[in-house]
Amino acid sequence: MNDRPPAPGGLALVEALVNTLDIETGTDRLDTADGRAPFGLTEDDVPAARELREALRGACLAHAGHGSAASLDGLLAGAPLRVAITADGGAALRPLGPPTLVSRVAEAIAAATADGTWTRLKACEEQTCRWAYYDRSPAARSRWCSMSVCGARAKMRTYRARRSRTA
Repeated sequence: MNDRPPAPGGLALVEALVNTLDIETGTDRLDTADGRAPFGLTEDDVPAARELREALRGACLAHAGHGSAASLDGLLAGAPLRVAITADGGAALRPLGPPTLVSRVAEAIAAATADGTWTRLKACEEQTCRWAYYDRSPAARSRWCSMSVCGARAKMRTYRARRSRTA
């Protein structure tokens, strides 16, 4: 949907999951085996993955100043994680047992929160888009996944509205 590079580290997983749904066309890549494969999902896993995806989209929208991330908290509450000591003596959260999508997402969010990158994963402000993107701008104030598409549309609507008021 956009030409931005993927989010860093584990946030790439979160970004990819959110972006499995193209809101504008209604295409959901979780409907296909190829779309589920990167997340290790079976067809039976899809309803829970969709719920997680939309909660993550809500969190990304909250990072952009729109909405709330409250529903994500409940979904991640049962993620089985443990504290693991890294080779350099640091600590990190790791899935307990075989990693599930929920535990992998929780691990990615915990690591991104620790390094200060979690709130830079945002969802496009354009209501027909809502694509997840990683905000690399210095002030972390990007509003659209693509300035040339969604940003241009929003600015054109604002321009037309302003012109119609003055005409």
